[in-house]
Amino acid sequence: PGHGLDAAAQAEIISETMAVLRHPEYAGLFGDGSRAEVPIVGEMNGHAIAGQIDRLCVDDDAVTVIDYKTNRPPPERIEDVDDIYVKQMAAYCAALGHIFPHLPVRCLLLWTDGPRLMVLPDALLQRHAP
Repeated sequence: PGHGLDAAAQAEIISETMAVLRHPEYAGLFGDGSRAEVPIVGEMNGHAIAGQIDRLCVDDDAVTVIDYKTNRPPPERIEDVDDIYVKQMAAYCAALGHIFPHLPVRCLLLWTDGPRLMVLPDALLQRHAP
């Protein structure tokens, strides 16, 4: 209500949110070992990094970083993802790699319109690393 959205717009947001939370393939993103809105601050190669990780999952096998994106329509191909998103995730990946040096770091964009997960390849992240 504070945003002045009508009932239909509010219902659409609720529906989209619940579709993400109820999606069977995404259950692990919201289980034990996962956290929401994790602040991250640091310096990488002379670049200051400060951000808020939407979802962070740490288990025995990997660190997974998820960033929610609400673009409409979302890009279908990795090549069409805005560079600013890739740079953001590359910074998170680099910082988390220092925090968890013994674990691989996976970076995912979760497009809420769908919903659909997109894995960002390591080579792409490395090209945009700070």
